[in-house]
Amino acid sequence: MSRQKLERGFTLVELLVVIAIIGVLVGLLLPAVQAAREAARRMSCSNNFKQIGLATHNYHATYNQLPVQGGGTTLTTASRTSGAAAYTDGNGNINTGGGYNRLRLSYLVGLTPFIEQQALWEQISNPLNENVFTIEDDTTMTGSWSPMGPNPGFQDAYVPWATEVAAFRCPSDPGVGLPAIGRTNYAACMGDGYFGIERANPAANGHEWQTHAERQRGTHRGIYVPRNKMRFRDVLDGLSNTIMGGEIITDLGDLDTRGDLLRVTGGSTNGPSSGSAVFDPTVCTQNAAIDDARPMFWDSTIPRNNGVNSLINNTTAAGNRRGFRWADCGPMFTGFFTVTPPNAPACNMAYISIEGGPMSVSSRHVGGAHVLMGDGAVKFVTDSIDAGTQTSSTPYYAVKANNGAYVSEFGVGEGSPFGLWGSLGTRASREVIDEEF
Repeated sequence: MSRQKLERGFTLVELLVVIAIIGVLVGLLLPAVQAAREAARRMSCSNNFKQIGLATHNYHATYNQLPVQGGGTTLTTASRTSGAAAYTDGNGNINTGGGYNRLRLSYLVGLTPFIEQQALWEQISNPLNENVFTIEDDTTMTGSWSPMGPNPGFQDAYVPWATEVAAFRCPSDPGVGLPAIGRTNYAACMGDGYFGIERANPAANGHEWQTHAERQRGTHRGIYVPRNKMRFRDVLDGLSNTIMGGEIITDLGDLDTRGDLLRVTGGSTNGPSSGSAVFDPTVCTQNAAIDDARPMFWDSTIPRNNGVNSLINNTTAAGNRRGFRWADCGPMFTGFFTVTPPNAPACNMAYISIEGGPMSVSSRHVGGAHVLMGDGAVKFVTDSIDAGTQTSSTPYYAVKANNGAYVSEFGVGEGSPFGLWGSLGTRASREVIDEEF
């Protein structure tokens, strides 16, 4: 008798067991895959910053100075009028071009030809009449934009300022698109003092007053000083001991305390107001509620009306957010201060507009953010770095009456009151860095 061969397949139970095992393995491997992807993004972010550091050194070797944080063009001497001109001057026109940038260009603009963005630099520095540099496709320009472009804070139709430069972005940051006008994640270190970070018009269309210059010398102790030509020789503490740049997040409109900035009490050109962030770096968290369930986010009840203790209005100032304009020198966009620790809640001061306040480094990485040292090294600084005693009694800023005006006394011959973090942000305060970070 012949024996027939019995063919047997998988049972339903066996298939379910295999599927369950595969699901468990995927669940175990997925976090590892995500971690590997973030590690790759973080490495790419660090490499971008390294390239910016190399470009900065090449720029210095070429011009014997650092790119100016707050450079560019303004009215000629013959066209200058007495007093401070309107902050919105220099916008140009989307039909006829023209304009001037009121010394508002960030340090990143000067670096473009050194990071293989020569074409973008040519558009900015040498515009031609036949080139239509406006984001309005149906606009025909009868003239050309002025060399070095219009005011980046108020002319959103100028194509170079709206261009997303990959080298200026950290891959870990998901921010993209409007209302941002060309985002960046890499900001200039402006030291451990932010009062006197003037607008583009301290007086006479961008040319500073003597009292502003005196205040600036006392409080602006970082490698980058607004509208000043700085050199590596100015860094007396040593390039390897001084921070040159830092990573920042770009605002997503999600109430993140590091990007969706709060407006707090500031002051005027005559001096800081009582109880402002100038005297108290913790004011960001004192006058507004932070969500108890999400300590990295503001409470959703905080209003948006551009007033004190409110968030920036959604419509009238939509473009004035953290990291939203890579070409603008305003600290909200391309600057930070070594006052509050990394990833601390940030705010800007009313009456000093977008130009100053407790704004530290921040990132989408876990536990800290990248910083670029003066020697070109890129390091990861943790949130727990020593930043001094962050209380309302922190000795931050002292002023004295001088013919009715205020000038700074803070920091003259003194070390930073903000611990290791503050010391790394100053260029010539003779602090000794004797610990790893």
